[in-house]
Amino acid sequence: MNAQKLREKQQPLKRKFRQNPESALYVLHAEGRLHQDRIAVQISSEGVGREVGLHPATGGDGSFACSGDMVLEALAACAGVTLLAVATAMEIRIKDGLVKAEGDLDFRGTLGVARDVPVGFKAIRLQFDLDSDADEKQLATLMRLTERYCVVHQTLSHGPDLTISYA
Repeated sequence: MNAQKLREKQQPLKRKFRQNPESALYVLHAEGRLHQDRIAVQISSEGVGREVGLHPATGGDGSFACSGDMVLEALAACAGVTLLAVATAMEIRIKDGLVKAEGDLDFRGTLGVARDVPVGFKAIRLQFDLDSDADEKQLATLMRLTERYCVVHQTLSHGPDLTISYA
């Protein structure tokens, strides 16, 4: 894909969303089937399934995906796709690249071992290793726009309203 093809795909959507803001509102879905016998959940997001269970640091055997890893995977995937779209729009060629997301997690919080230790990631780092002919100014703009438009990054950075319920 090049910048022109990307614009051709996005312009009608941008026009539609400007004219009818409600048409830009989507609800994305992920659901999971609970399997208490294995302490695992079969996750399905838009038809793609994946089984998620306990991390080895919480009693798992390592045979299931860990939801913490999935948060980092979602961040890396979203940031990578966003960077590529922005680079394409800016006509910056990325010859090769790698995106890494890593997070610091103290499982004492998760296991209730230490009440003063928060549950969840203490810090998350996102790093790109890019092979590109872009200059420093272009790369700085690319990073700034990637951060601005990456849905997962913005969600993690600003914390949405989140509710929990049961039926």
